[in-house]
Amino acid sequence: MPDQDHRWPCESCGADLRFSPGDTALKCDHCGHVQALPDAPAARQTALAELDLNRALQDDLPPADMEEVRITPCPSCGAQVEFHGAEHATECPFCATPVAIGTGTERLIKPQAVLPFALTERQGREAMVNWLGSLWFAPNSLVEYARKGRTLSGLYVPYWTYDAATRSRYSGARGTHYYETRTVTVQVNGKNQRQQQQVRKTRWQSASGWVSRRFDDVLVLASASLPRRYTDALAPWDLGALVPYSPDYLAGFTSEGYTVSLGDGQTIAHQVMAAQIAQDIRHDIGGDEQRIDRVDTAYSAETFKHILLPIWMAAYKYNGKTYRFVVNGQTGKVQGERPYSAWKIAFAVIAAAILIGGFAYLSEM
Repeated sequence: MPDQDHRWPCESCGADLRFSPGDTALKCDHCGHVQALPDAPAARQTALAELDLNRALQDDLPPADMEEVRITPCPSCGAQVEFHGAEHATECPFCATPVAIGTGTERLIKPQAVLPFALTERQGREAMVNWLGSLWFAPNSLVEYARKGRTLSGLYVPYWTYDAATRSRYSGARGTHYYETRTVTVQVNGKNQRQQQQVRKTRWQSASGWVSRRFDDVLVLASASLPRRYTDALAPWDLGALVPYSPDYLAGFTSEGYTVSLGDGQTIAHQVMAAQIAQDIRHDIGGDEQRIDRVDTAYSAETFKHILLPIWMAAYKYNGKTYRFVVNGQTGKVQGERPYSAWKIAFAVIAAAILIGGFAYLSEM
């Protein structure tokens, strides 16, 4: 069933319900009625499904693992915005451009799990305002605008997780430090003096071997709409709180369709794994320094999940520029584009000049 066919009517008044962050319930903003999520306790006890990566890359997943979703590209930034429930228009959470739902659908890999919002919009806003207030030279007017401005957008962002068993053969060298004593001539109080110094040198010896590691849930952002340096900085996520995917958790929120393919995500995951494998190799080589000349890694038992993680997001236009801020919807950690106040910087420069001048005047007295 396409996501746009899902409805969450209030049992009391018929208005649309939304998922209530921090609760296992749906809440009506119109009358305040609260409804429990259908089969929520049973869903939490269900083991999360891992899908075979090779089958997925060959477009050979079972129909039950696929879904048709209605996705509309943002006309400004190109983000793939999904619509759920009765919502037909919204603002792009990435650039604040108005977006209306389209008529086409796209067949995508269905999410296996979702990490429900734990923080309310108010808690997310407080975290963002506190973060802005802690920044040096942040404009006061921007902080105030963030405090009193439009509400934050609740967004479920797509991620891939990758599992793999790896076995790596390496060749390189182990460096062992040793010291030699040499005599040098130095000037002390205008006179030449001969002194002995310890000089460190490194003796290299060839090294080779094997290392193995099992990787679990290597997290890769499946969206190109947010800078990776921001979303990576929102970590860590407690993936132990993931629950099997249900559209009920998306009621009242926006979600983005993945724009980073499963294959491209695998390439990024292998890069992450390679960095850890390099650390394992250096530890295996030992010595004081290590040199890695070659690594050949075999990957096996590769599986993946498509998951949705919660982010509160704001896109504010200030002095002709759009600033984006993201808040981890589970922990409240904040990242964003750093604004600067030209007036604060100018006053700081003037104050520093006055202080330097005052110290110079006192030192001459």
